[in-house]
Amino acid sequence: MILAEEIVLLTLDEASGTTRGRQGLAASLALAGAVMMDLSLHGRIDTDRDALLLPSGAPTGEAVLDDALLALSLDPPRDSRAALLLMARDDETRRAMVLDGLVARGFLRRDRGSILRLFSRRYPANDAGVAVAEVRTRLRALVMGNDVPEPRDALLLSLARATGLLPLIFSADELAAHQERLALLARMEALGRSLGETVAELYSTRLRAGGT
Repeated sequence: MILAEEIVLLTLDEASGTTRGRQGLAASLALAGAVMMDLSLHGRIDTDRDALLLPSGAPTGEAVLDDALLALSLDPPRDSRAALLLMARDDETRRAMVLDGLVARGFLRRDRGSILRLFSRRYPANDAGVAVAEVRTRLRALVMGNDVPEPRDALLLSLARATGLLPLIFSADELAAHQERLALLARMEALGRSLGETVAELYSTRLRAGGT
């Protein structure tokens, strides 16, 4: 399962199938950041805070990533900040692609038209190793424990932290008690540091400007 799929699941309410938390702002930047991280992990982009390179335009085999890669190739942004803004502008289209893919693979189902809901059963290990509804549980275990995280989990956590999504996973008391661990985990991967910091800056700027 790619990061873009996991971040969508993280923001999805299991009961209603609607986006949880601050819709629009956090969800859009979170998905944009996840797509960028996925493309970097696939070797299609190379990014830091000051530059964005596109070493390969070869398809990844993931529809949402290939759509994003095409957009970046047609109008190459100058840096990761510009790329994130470009990705966020097409949030609705790419979110629909992610949800359609999850439905097609049996992770989600459509209910009463366009509403998407999670199945309650577990899924086999070759489909992410955990039940779809346990994305939050996996991140909770990571923060509450002392294990060294898998790189993908560290990236997912850094993105959730940067976009203010952690209250969807932790209570206020839990967040206060684990700030040091959260900060450590969020900075363990260089990709998470660079893109996470840029996403956080964009998120804060939009909030100050009254964005939603």
